[in-house]
Amino acid sequence: MVEQADDAPLLFWAEGPAVSLPEPGEPGGWGGSCSGVKGEAAAGGGGGPGGRLQEQEGAEQVEEDQILAVFVVTFDPRTGNMVEWCLPQDIDLEGVEFKSMASGSHKVQSDFIYFRKGLCFGLACFANMPVESELERGARMKSVGILSPSYTLLYRYMHFLENQVRHQLEMPGHYSHLEAFYDDKKGVLPAGTLVSQQTVHWLPSIHRYMYPEMKITHPAGCMSQFIKFFGEQILTLWKFALLRKRILIFSPPPVGVVCYRVYCCCCLANVSLPGIGGTVPESKPFFYVNVADIEMLETEVSYVACTTEKIFEEKRDLYDVYVDNQNVKTHHEHLQPLLKINSADKEKYRRLNDQRQMLMYSQEVDGDCSSCEEDLFILFFMEQNNRIFQTLMEVSASQDKTLTADHARGMGLDPQGDRSFLMDLLEVYGIDVMLVIDNPCCT
Repeated sequence: MVEQADDAPLLFWAEGPAVSLPEPGEPGGWGGSCSGVKGEAAAGGGGGPGGRLQEQEGAEQVEEDQILAVFVVTFDPRTGNMVEWCLPQDIDLEGVEFKSMASGSHKVQSDFIYFRKGLCFGLACFANMPVESELERGARMKSVGILSPSYTLLYRYMHFLENQVRHQLEMPGHYSHLEAFYDDKKGVLPAGTLVSQQTVHWLPSIHRYMYPEMKITHPAGCMSQFIKFFGEQILTLWKFALLRKRILIFSPPPVGVVCYRVYCCCCLANVSLPGIGGTVPESKPFFYVNVADIEMLETEVSYVACTTEKIFEEKRDLYDVYVDNQNVKTHHEHLQPLLKINSADKEKYRRLNDQRQMLMYSQEVDGDCSSCEEDLFILFFMEQNNRIFQTLMEVSASQDKTLTADHARGMGLDPQGDRSFLMDLLEVYGIDVMLVIDNPCCT
């Protein structure tokens, strides 16, 4: 069998050789538009942190940029995390100083962090540089980040942000490149409107002709990493994601890779059938959260997020499912049966790996690069979800509304092992069906 390398560039982007500060017109600058490419939609109806870039033949596709703010966060040994500089100057960045510099970051040299700020999403690159300064206690730590109404295209600026945070460490207080970047990319929101419901009005872009095609760091391979990391437990996460449970993933820094696990987890719950989930919360990633987000999380009924703060484990009222590295657990007794991998789960995992191997074989032997693993992963679970809901809706529309063991098997589920999952699914989505699968524990 052909084995795919498990070293996607996004997972070790900070380990490359040091790079010099790019100019806007140089490769590796802030150019976000590549001739003939576009972002691919994915999780929750939008793209992933990076999405897939796909060549568009016969036409040049230009995507608009959506930068609402750019900022620099620093760690001050006396006062802690603080926003050192930002544009626009009047934007509300409360809490961003903690979101863009994860707790425990002092233990790593570099990291990247996705986060949510209100209805916006952010990406920040962090770096830690040793200095001979008693005032800074031997280390200078900064993050450079951006805010956007969507997380779909943030990955385009990973390389630029990485260069800028190194520049800020070496030459603190020099913001000319960030100012030029914001002046070129800024979007203006209508006053008093919600970000997610309004069109962003773009100011003229004056330097687009200067942007060359660049090597973009994006999550190529993050699905492969996700599958290999969790193994069969992705089927457990799939069930919790489909039930719209509050899923919190804990991991010590670096947190960038864990942010992609959040994204992958949301991809498990896609359903393309019309009329499904209209009253169910949207599966949207919150990415990195910290103790400053506790008040916000208390009001959420569904989310997928990650944290580096172990104290969250004690706050059981904030989550339904807690993932500590590869250990998936829940404190809710009625959800305990979902933690057990059953025969149907094992079969689905086998089919997923078979399809992955076939894809990798066609890519290596036939040179067929028209499909990618991200597409395969998303479509695999979407088709599984569609099959389940299509069957449930057909049974609900029937005269006797009876769901049998044969129906369960036809949906790719274990009639006994997935009984509690099915019962929760019917309740969460409000589907009127009578479950008549016998429970051997009660007979």
